[in-house]
Amino acid sequence: MSQEVKDYSKYFIAPDLKAAKKRGKEEVKVLQFEQIPENMRQVGKGKKYLIQTYGCQMNVHDSETIAGIFEQMGYTATEEEKDADIILLNTCAIRENAEDKVFGTLGRLKQLKLEKPDLLLGVCGCMSQEESVVNRILQSYQHVDLVFGTHNIHRLPYLLQNALFSKEMVVEVWSKEGDVVENMPKVRSDGLRAWVNIMYGCDKFCTYCIVPYTRGKERSRRPEDVLNEIRDLARRGYQEVTLLGQNVNAYGKDFTDLDYTFADLMDDVRKIGIPRVRFTTSHPRDFDDHLIEVLAKRGNLVEHIHLPVQSGSSEVLKLMARKYTREQYLELVRKIKEAIPDVVLTTDIIVGFPGETDEQFEETLSLVKEVEYDSAFTFIYSPREGTPAAKMKDDIPMEVKKERLKRLNDLQNEISRKKNEALRGQVVEVLVEGESKKNPNVLSGRTRTNKLVNFVGPKHLIGKFVQVRIDEPQTWTLNGVWVDQEPIARAGV
Repeated sequence: MSQEVKDYSKYFIAPDLKAAKKRGKEEVKVLQFEQIPENMRQVGKGKKYLIQTYGCQMNVHDSETIAGIFEQMGYTATEEEKDADIILLNTCAIRENAEDKVFGTLGRLKQLKLEKPDLLLGVCGCMSQEESVVNRILQSYQHVDLVFGTHNIHRLPYLLQNALFSKEMVVEVWSKEGDVVENMPKVRSDGLRAWVNIMYGCDKFCTYCIVPYTRGKERSRRPEDVLNEIRDLARRGYQEVTLLGQNVNAYGKDFTDLDYTFADLMDDVRKIGIPRVRFTTSHPRDFDDHLIEVLAKRGNLVEHIHLPVQSGSSEVLKLMARKYTREQYLELVRKIKEAIPDVVLTTDIIVGFPGETDEQFEETLSLVKEVEYDSAFTFIYSPREGTPAAKMKDDIPMEVKKERLKRLNDLQNEISRKKNEALRGQVVEVLVEGESKKNPNVLSGRTRTNKLVNFVGPKHLIGKFVQVRIDEPQTWTLNGVWVDQEPIARAGV
């Protein structure tokens, strides 16, 4: 493999905070995915690909698209590294330990690459959008063949062609904001639940977050393209759709020719025959009264809302550039609960943000007590290179951060247990997803509010809606008994 790496900069422009904050108003183009080039349509015949996905649902959905492209080139999927002709790591840049795992995997795969010189090893996703990551790959992981970013997945056939035939490392990472590419092929993991991107990128610039640099500016798909994709999923028998975006409720704000918001989109999706519709992730600042009004109509719009708060302290929220106060967040929660009394709220919380005092952490605990989330994703703050927070003094000792995380988790577990206990004896609707990971004789599925339910039942219930009586609530899951009756027919709503 060539050691010549001096020229890579022509493919890569570093994330730049000042430039990103001065995002221009250049028009986002809606492109159609081109057909696979003739000479690449059978290149994978008899060969296998493996995609390892890290991070959020957006990455999971990107991997479905990448798999679709691979399969159009003749490749078939495998779960075994030793059988793969292509291994692609679809990476996450949110936290440092996610990056460490990827570099650990790349180091381990070096031996496999020595044993199988024709193995093609690639890195894509959010880590690829960071200059420091690409530098590290170029310097220390030269057994990697291909690096590409989040904006140019549609270019994969051409990148693969270069990687296969040039025998040198191919690096193409676009720091331009990206367009919207429609009609990308997808291999969805099951015929039951589907992810649908409604927008890409984020304009919020929370000081701890790398996403606005790795995913680019906010750009919404056209409503007709989103609705047509969901109608197609309904025709194909999908039972649940999750609308995806880094900040879904900013959807439509970038349209210059159309007054059409996320609430309008949800109101239109409500009329499509998909039994359950979810969305993630939302930002409290963009959660308006019209959206609450639409969600309160229910139907196929489930009564579960993921509403990241990050901190219960207005001072910390200001340092995070979240652009709302504790009081504004609590007022939003009050409005949601008034409109949807049985709503299940979940959240994200960071502890140990630079400068967070004991009193400010106590404010987070008191907010958690007041809101009573059903569950929470909780994290210790870790700096991400290139973000404003990385320049702040990370002045809280790790033992203090860990102690705060433990106290927060203990409180949340107590609340989660209490919330689940309230379901004892109740009969809930469960969409059966498959066998339990721990016991093949047990089935598992989720309620409308996204709670995981385990119960014993016949395998033909997989993919169906059934009634389950909860008789053993636990902190994170619910155990129940199938109420033996015909599965609920849910062809539409």
